[in-house]
Amino acid sequence: MGIKIYKRTTPGRRNSSVNIREELTTSKPEKSLLRPLKKTGGRNHSGKITSRFRGGGHKRRYRLIDFKRFKDECTAEVLTIEYDPNRTCNIALVRYEDGEKRYILAPQGLTVGQTIGSGEGAEPRVGNCLPLSKIPMGLNIHNIEMTPGRGGQMVRTAGGSAKLVAREGTKATLILPSGEMRIVHSRCRATIGQLGNQEHMSIRWGKAGRKRYLGRRPHVRGMCQNPVDHPMGGGEGRRAGGRHPCSPTGVLSKGGKTRKKHKGSNKLIVRRRRNKRQGQLVL
Repeated sequence: MGIKIYKRTTPGRRNSSVNIREELTTSKPEKSLLRPLKKTGGRNHSGKITSRFRGGGHKRRYRLIDFKRFKDECTAEVLTIEYDPNRTCNIALVRYEDGEKRYILAPQGLTVGQTIGSGEGAEPRVGNCLPLSKIPMGLNIHNIEMTPGRGGQMVRTAGGSAKLVAREGTKATLILPSGEMRIVHSRCRATIGQLGNQEHMSIRWGKAGRKRYLGRRPHVRGMCQNPVDHPMGGGEGRRAGGRHPCSPTGVLSKGGKTRKKHKGSNKLIVRRRRNKRQGQLVL
């Protein structure tokens, strides 16, 4: 994969780059795995904005992704590596021995023609899905279940990977991309490998129009709004806001704690994730 940097021929091209997506093998998705995706434009059924700064964007169709990977009785062949407009990582179309086709998240190193499998008897190779009890220590994994049988919920973004560092009895300890150390059940499944499209975060959009294609509308600072619209709004002339940065409902937006104190999964977190802004652990 590579990134193309445009020449400064126009103001919109200045400081702009695109992903040339060398690893993709086709631009036509599998029709049987497509579903319509309705837009709400940030508004509810009565037309009131419930999600700010969202709306418009290019029309999309949802790709059905197999996050559970419970088809253990047969192997599958990778047919294509495709782009998915609904997520940052790429997806792969696989065909099982019985003819069924499914989409899975495409890890780095997965190639067309490769054979993959799932279950306790599968080898610990890139693209194979195994229970954590059968995965060797130190391997990079993704698409991790939080509850056995529910399907992968953690580490599904571009370039993401977690690491299995310990296992004792029915408990397995993982280090997530955020730096958080977490305990999950050893019967939970995960897929071997690191997700592809690593350079997704290195793309420079260059102009506001490219964000509008994604459905992002202009974002207005709270201090520029009226007092009726935002707690930091109002005042004569320019002012800093007069209080700590917060949301329209008064929730602190920089460093404020948003996790419930008595959440049931607190006991499963061995070490909290790191605060990137301060470089410290979030307690």
